Order: sequence, then C-alpha cells, then structure tokens
Amino acid sequence: MSATATAKPPKPLISVIMPVYNGREFIVQSLPPLVAMAERGEVAEVIVVDDSSTDDTAQIASGLGARVIPSGGRLGPGAARNMATHVARGDVVWFVDADVIVHDDAVGFIVDGLDDPGVVAVFGSYDDRPPAGNFLSQYKNLVHHFYHHRGRRDAGTFWSGCGAVRKAAFLSVGGFDVERFKRPSIEDIELGYRLRHAGGRIVLNPEFQSTHLKVWRFINLLHTEIFCRAIPWSRLMLEQPGMTDDLNISPMERMRAVLAGIFVLVMLAVPVGLLPWWSAPLILVIVALANHRLVALFYRRKGPLFALAGLLFHQLYYLYSSAAFVYSWLEWKVTGGTGAVPGKG
Repeated sequence: MSATATAKPPKPLISVIMPVYNGREFIVQSLPPLVAMAERGEVAEVIVVDDSSTDDTAQIASGLGARVIPSGGRLGPGAARNMATHVARGDVVWFVDADVIVHDDAVGFIVDGLDDPGVVAVFGSYDDRPPAGNFLSQYKNLVHHFYHHRGRRDAGTFWSGCGAVRKAAFLSVGGFDVERFKRPSIEDIELGYRLRHAGGRIVLNPEFQSTHLKVWRFINLLHTEIFCRAIPWSRLMLEQPGMTDDLNISPMERMRAVLAGIFVLVMLAVPVGLLPWWSAPLILVIVALANHRLVALFYRRKGPLFALAGLLFHQLYYLYSSAAFVYSWLEWKVTGGTGAVPGKG
C-alpha cells in the first residue's frame, strides 16, 4: 500500500465562534484559553460576535486578542453564530458560549472526533466542578454533566455551548433556525436533528469538557427550563415522532418522570391519612433507587445533604418537564399540529 493511501487527512482548520452580549465578566475568563490555543496554532482564529453590547465587552474582547465582529443590532446567539460562520476561515467552526471555559485538551477531542469523514460534528460536556457555589448552579451543572456522560456516543443531537461542526455541513442545512428560535432556546438540538437527517454523524465525547460559569437562580432557571427548553423541545418531538431517544428523553427518563408524579401524590396523601405513614419513606427509597446513579454523583461531589436536596429538586424537574409536554400535546391536538389556534388570526 502506498504512503499516499495510508496517510491521514490533514488536521482541520478550526475557527472558534463566541457570541456575546454584555459578557465582560465572563470573557475575561473564557477568552484567554482560546486565544492561547490560537497562539499555539491549535485553532486558526477566535471570533467574538458582539451582539450590540451596551458595556465594553467588544473592547475587552479585542484587547484579549479575539477578532471582534459587530452584529449590527441584537441578533441573538443563533443568528450571531450564523453570521460569523460565513466569514470564518476554518473548515470547522467551534461554537463556545461566553460563559464557558474550555479545557486545555479540547482541540484534541475535536480533531479525533472529526477524523472519521462521516462525522460532521462533535460536542462534549460541562465538567463536574462549576465555580458558582449556590445549590441551583451546582445542581444544574451536575445534572448536565450526568446526562452527557451517560448519553450515547453516536448522538442524536448537538450542543452549541461547546461543540464543533464542519462548516460545509453546517451551511448545507442552513445553520441555526433563527426564524423559529428568535431567542436562545433549543436551536442547537434542532440543528442536530437536521444534520443527522442529512446523513451526518454526531459524536458525543464526555471527555471533551469545559467549565460553566453561569449562576442559576430559581426564577431564571424555571423560566429557561420550561419556556426555552421543555416546551419547544416537546413541540419538536411531536413534529418529529421518529426522533432519537437520547439524553434526558430516553424511555428510562420517562419512567422516572412517571415515578416523580407518584412520589408527589404519595407525599400529599400521607399527611391527610389516605395512605399509611410508611408510604412516604418507601416511595422516597424507590425514587432514590431509580435515580441512584445521579444521587451517587451528587453525593460524591457535594455530600449527603446535597444529594437528598438534589434528588428532591430533580422530582420537580420531572414534574414541570412532564407538564410542559402535556401542554404541548394539548396544543398540538387543538391546533392540528399547525401551532395556530383554530378561528384566530
């Protein structure tokens, strides 16, 4: 066999794309590792799309060594990524959120993942040590870490928080759907379905990790989880019934959601005497066993009290996610799958 036949394809030229709006406190932490990669020749460039920030984000990004592109008006992260992709030099675009610090070995996982010409995209996971110390930030980050570490390597979706995609494949499917998703939502999930439908493979590598800087509070977490993720994702699943079961929509996750509903009913029934007292600890043990791997992660990282609190809050997650799906299903039935209420507009 000739040397030409056995030679590996050249390493891809990677352009980093980071959309940001008023993110000065984040980019001073997230940009330096990326700029260092550019200085080492691991990536071709670091592009920051300043989405019309009202602070000095653009000046800070430029001073840190990034190529700054003004958005020309508030676009949202999906449209900002689309715009930057058209001018990026690389044949691979690596999307990184402004509140994400990539690990030093990240580029190697991108190169390895895209070594197979049939793979069009690769993404990773948050690590399990977020700097924000409040309960909800720790809980949300650890849950994301857990699902991405248990997801199938041959993924059915994509994640734009820290994920890379071949530029040609991205452009061929039209990029992010910014008409449907005008605000940050599940535009990356929907993009992944289109990439897969076009015949490309997407690889989830949980070792391809990054640190998440976001601080979650109760109201913004519930709003984001319900209105920006659960409802639009439910609508997408109803539109595409053949979607891959993966991550937090697997059959086992649906079983755990049903169990969460039973848990709440039992907890409401015991105080009023409809069930004996021992029903409460029994259902708690059953729920803990059903979620034992997640509880074990909570326990290893934050101890027993956090593990219990995390388990209980996760039941709330199942409840509002299930309620969002029921709402979307009823909406689907009423509108006949059009999204428009009959007799209106």
